[in-house]
Amino acid sequence: MTTAPTAHSGPAPAPTTPWTGLLRATADECLDLLSGAAGSDWTRPAHDLDWTCRETLDHLALGLIGYAGLLIARPSDRYIALFASLDAGAPIPACLEGIGIATSLLTSAVRETPADARAWHPWGHSDRTGFAAMGITELVCHTYDIAHAFGVRWTPPDEASAAVLDRLFPDAPTAHAPSDALLWCTGRVPLPGRPRQANWQWNGTVR
Repeated sequence: MTTAPTAHSGPAPAPTTPWTGLLRATADECLDLLSGAAGSDWTRPAHDLDWTCRETLDHLALGLIGYAGLLIARPSDRYIALFASLDAGAPIPACLEGIGIATSLLTSAVRETPADARAWHPWGHSDRTGFAAMGITELVCHTYDIAHAFGVRWTPPDEASAAVLDRLFPDAPTAHAPSDALLWCTGRVPLPGRPRQANWQWNGTVR
């Protein structure tokens, strides 16, 4: 199997880049980390978000299922009508299982979508690699938010971060570790000489 990009200064990954493997591996790492905090207080606010840690899981499920749905329906000018949520009464381990299911559905959609297919997104009509990168971004950013709320030090994996930067953040700073650059691009942290961003977005357009 070919390897994913290890730097984020080159061209966007080709359609043959193993995005499904990156998506699954990233989800496994994130869910393993979050499972270790299952006994914590998930009603506390997630780091710098308006949601609790538990509500952040709902947002994550919504995003992952939404990206899968967009790849399947491929609308050109709108979001899909399917919205996903977790059982409000479910314990955290069951909610994390739900995130794993949502990731698997997105992974399958990425795998089965033709390379030339495009779907609407407010931050740029995108292809299967773009939606895979969006899913990874949602996973790592919100895992970071929840881990930070629980006082757990964690940074996204560099291999996945580098691939996401190449695909969604073409203007990302290059003189930093990919994980740090991704956290900066998504408004989580400052970098030396670069204050933390208050407003940000990715570019899912196929380049």
